[in-house]
Amino acid sequence: MKIIFLVISFLFSQYSFCQSFKINEKVVLSIIEKNKQNVDAIQQLLLVINDNDTSNKAILVALEKRNKKWKIQFDPMLASIGRNGFALPGKKVEGDGKSPTGLFQLGQLFTYENSVNTRLPFIQTFDDDKWIDDSNNVDYNKYIKGNTTATSFEHLHLSGIYYKYCMVIEYNTHPVEKGMGSAIFFHVADEKYSPTAGCVAIKETDMNKILSWMKPNLKRAILMGNIKHL
Repeated sequence: MKIIFLVISFLFSQYSFCQSFKINEKVVLSIIEKNKQNVDAIQQLLLVINDNDTSNKAILVALEKRNKKWKIQFDPMLASIGRNGFALPGKKVEGDGKSPTGLFQLGQLFTYENSVNTRLPFIQTFDDDKWIDDSNNVDYNKYIKGNTTATSFEHLHLSGIYYKYCMVIEYNTHPVEKGMGSAIFFHVADEKYSPTAGCVAIKETDMNKILSWMKPNLKRAILMGNIKHL
């Protein structure tokens, strides 16, 4: 097999450091092979990985299964994850600042826009669109529109770019377990790739590529975590 090296060097002048994380096609496919049973029914997959438990940066690789073989679709993309890195498998809890580890379906797309270059169905958001993160509320880790009795929630239409495109990562959704974490989204990163509270974020131009590539008739998922735990 021809090895294609996917090398990204990330320079963040504001923090005065350079982070380098190198992977190759063989490593990507070996991770998928280890998770073969779980991803067997998936046709479009986002793989989000890093090699440091506490790092809030990762690499995203988009793959599609064609004729039972996985093909990388784009150059690898830089992603921001939880400010405290990835949680260990099954250890994600509300407010820990970590992104969950595991395989999760990709669900509803929300957007500020009334038109999006995608074939996926989407919901345009306004000021009254919310996602509940109050673990004591009946609507914990659910989308609602309008008033709520929850003491804590996320607005899905923000003044910043983050939720311009925002897709639900179906973590702790079926069923919802109290205190296990909520509002885990795949959304847009700012120019600094600021850490998230547990979501996965990529720059808008990369998000546009992903959304135009995704097909509503194909089953989509995200496999995410430290390479040691996948």
